Amino acid sequence: MLRNGLGGIDWQFLSGSDSTNAHVAGVWGATKGSLLTMLVTLLLSFPMGVLAAVYLEEFAPKNRRWVEWVEVSINNLAAVPSIIFGLLGLAVFINTLGFPRSSPLVGGLTLALMTMPVIVISGRNAIKAVPPSIRDAALAIGASKVQTVFHHVLPLALPGILTGTIIGMARALGETAPLLMIGMRAFVATPPGGVTDPSSVLPMQIFLWSDEIDKAFVQNTSAAIIVLLVFLLAMNGLAIYLRNKFEVRW
Repeated sequence: MLRNGLGGIDWQFLSGSDSTNAHVAGVWGATKGSLLTMLVTLLLSFPMGVLAAVYLEEFAPKNRRWVEWVEVSINNLAAVPSIIFGLLGLAVFINTLGFPRSSPLVGGLTLALMTMPVIVISGRNAIKAVPPSIRDAALAIGASKVQTVFHHVLPLALPGILTGTIIGMARALGETAPLLMIGMRAFVATPPGGVTDPSSVLPMQIFLWSDEIDKAFVQNTSAAIIVLLVFLLAMNGLAIYLRNKFEVRW
């Protein structure tokens, strides 16, 4: 793969969009589609996931049956196959709400549903790791419960939350099955201008090129895989960097 792919990575490949001609086809359209999809995913899943983690860990009543049911449901959702979220996105966002098919908006909404349980679980673990003495000290000097959580606990838990979020986003970046279900398999020759325009994403572009009869697309497929791997390694490297730089050991 490296031998085939490295020779195909040049400016034409990085700045071009999909084409029926392998020699002029590129990944910029799919890359821009991936970036827009990840932006929608992050803007939806991160704040909602963090707030849900804060509520469940700090404010939710203990030993209540409905709280236990919510916790079990979140843990189960984190293990649900990704194609199920694709079916949900197809049924709700496209068939019911009428959002445009094959758009970063629908892709981001679908992947946000898949990523949110991971953020909630990592957020709860990070908040739980903050020592109770931090909370007791803040409450002792007159801080309210809300001030204690958002001014003292959450900043200390943020590195762990960010690490879990980045890992969840990296998983979403490489997903193909849910995006296949919402129609992002379409041939799109121009980069998307916004989140409602038709677009492809890098994993789907790799899938489409690997299915081409023309053998010239073998090099394009390998090169696109390398580009996707670079993105994934960069995101995982960022997660490790944030954890090592900002993590507080108690």
